[in-house]
Amino acid sequence: MAAYEEKKNSCGTVCLKYLLFIFNLLFWLSGGTVITVGLWTLVDKSDYISLLSSSTYSFAAYILIAAGAVVMLTGILGCCATIKENKRLLIVFFVLLLLIFLLEITAGVLAYWYYHELNDELRADLKETMVQKYQQPDQEHITRAMGKLQQDLKCCGSNSSADWQDGAWIHTVADRRLVPDSCCKTPTARCGVRDHPSNIYKVEGGCISKLEEFILQHLLILGAVGVGIAFLQILGMLFTCCLYQSLKEEPY
Repeated sequence: MAAYEEKKNSCGTVCLKYLLFIFNLLFWLSGGTVITVGLWTLVDKSDYISLLSSSTYSFAAYILIAAGAVVMLTGILGCCATIKENKRLLIVFFVLLLLIFLLEITAGVLAYWYYHELNDELRADLKETMVQKYQQPDQEHITRAMGKLQQDLKCCGSNSSADWQDGAWIHTVADRRLVPDSCCKTPTARCGVRDHPSNIYKVEGGCISKLEEFILQHLLILGAVGVGIAFLQILGMLFTCCLYQSLKEEPY
């Protein structure tokens, strides 16, 4: 009977080890995914970020990269703890999973708060950025960012195309253009002299609404990734507890 129980416990421990090892592999891959999303946000969307007055969005991207690195290291630690059946490492692994889980909840709350603050920030700052900095000396990054924003999101002006009439550029480099050429549906040299809807993008709410929608979509992507990783972490903590309990009592 004792031999049967020992065999049963041994089989249970082996199964838990395999489950936890598979979890750690998935967890490690999810860390790589988080790093990729963070780098994509910084590199591919860096021009958009320069138009935001606060650094919350870029700070969130750096947090993602750091979190992804921690997740990958934690996954490696979990593999070592599982293979060696080291109870001390299992405890450290469990604590790290719990801390990352709590950080994800905190990040989710901050992202929710930031989204609700985003609209006020954009309405207060985007038009001012356009009026004061577009095509002005030493503001090439703002000029490039606005051009890319209007072409990528198919919009014109902060609230409407009429906003460009208040810009400093209209009196200096516009050359009879009513809007920048990046507002045109088919950008060509000096196409902005005609601001008819057939020629330029006329979007209700302007680029503010488009940019807000763009950032919301990114937050939803980040949220979906976070929920997926959180689900994995809950499974990982359960497997870790079960494996810890199934191991024979050994001195540390």
